[in-house]
Amino acid sequence: MQIHVIGLGVAERATLDRQAQVVLSSLAEYDIVLGSPRQHDTLVDYPHQAQVERLPKLSQLATSFEQWQQQGCAKVVVLASGDPLFYGIGAWLKRHFGGEASQHELFFYPNVSSIQVVCHRLGLSLQDVAVVSLHGRPLSNLRRLLHANKTLVLLTDQHSQPAQIAAECLAAGLDHSDIIVCEALGYQNEQVRHFSVADLLAQKVPSFDSLNVIVVKTSASNTYHGSFYPTSPGIPDHAFVTDKGDGKGMITKREVRLIILSYLNIQEGDTVWDIGAGCGGVSVELAYWHPRSKVVAIEHHPERLACLEANQERFGVMQNLSIVAGRAPAALADLPLPDKVFIGGSDGTLNDLLTQAWSCLPLGGHLMVSAVTEDSKYQVMQFATQRTQDEDCEEQSVQLAVAKQDRLAGQRLYRPNLPVTLSLFIKTSMATTTQKDTE
Repeated sequence: MQIHVIGLGVAERATLDRQAQVVLSSLAEYDIVLGSPRQHDTLVDYPHQAQVERLPKLSQLATSFEQWQQQGCAKVVVLASGDPLFYGIGAWLKRHFGGEASQHELFFYPNVSSIQVVCHRLGLSLQDVAVVSLHGRPLSNLRRLLHANKTLVLLTDQHSQPAQIAAECLAAGLDHSDIIVCEALGYQNEQVRHFSVADLLAQKVPSFDSLNVIVVKTSASNTYHGSFYPTSPGIPDHAFVTDKGDGKGMITKREVRLIILSYLNIQEGDTVWDIGAGCGGVSVELAYWHPRSKVVAIEHHPERLACLEANQERFGVMQNLSIVAGRAPAALADLPLPDKVFIGGSDGTLNDLLTQAWSCLPLGGHLMVSAVTEDSKYQVMQFATQRTQDEDCEEQSVQLAVAKQDRLAGQRLYRPNLPVTLSLFIKTSMATTTQKDTE
């Protein structure tokens, strides 16, 4: 079955290119055109014989395609607002129904997108803005981009309307930002309005058309430290929610965390395990800087889990950070296999964790472990010795002794933290035999 994804542009009456017109005119009565009522209405100048259907939930779409195909449908047209492959349904269809193994053929017909129209209405160069889709996504996804002096173009839904965006700006310390609401683009009632954060939060404005795109021109920060959300690695300890407050408790401290971030060398698309994640310093920061990688944080302590979840929400890493409540190594059984593993806490099972994590890694996989006590250092040394015997890794290790400035009786001094040993093992060869081979 053929699936044709047609962008309609930004207007009350769609203007389609020749190829899209040919697709619509060739539809038979048993074919299907999917879209919202508003989208169907824009096709007034392009009559067709196909059945008109509302787009079902995406989770039901595969079943619907199968049913229509059994009923003799040869073509399905999916209506999209503008560019189907730019934060549109086209990307979802490509992931689920594209590829050589699919029984469906996919075709795309782009049109002018609402993002392009907004930029031209406001005289913005598309390459100078950051586009964020909040449509069907958590509002907290915005937070990693709420930095001073940026221009953001937001695709919104009912959970990301102007007052909610204003509240996010205020929480980030960007309360003098300019928020521009572009409503009903391409329609007779189109309007573009500018608001302050204060006005939106005071609800001094009328309601908005649900069909809107929001532009945020963030202000300079109202603090000496910039936006609450970091623009470079090394989130301050005090910014995290921890089980002992003020950045203390079970959290990997900033200086150590920076070394871990560097040595793990996360690549786009990597799956990373953070075992013994504590309050989430490492896992949250990994997810924050690598939005296209998947981070899995494993922790069993109830108070630390609560802090981990709070930090996940605080820094807007809801989509690419998964939290597993359980004790390793048992909790690792059903997880997606990792490319990188960090062991920050072992709860007395370090030997087992090192062995299991190493066996799960692919060629080139990274295993990093943090050790503070002499017992844990000894276990890491035993593992390192085994790796040397097997000649299957590249090993690096560094010991950090950090002392931070403090005051005593009005005088400056440096208080040392406990030294931390970080050991990195990079897999350079795979085992040539397995237990099954030797039986």
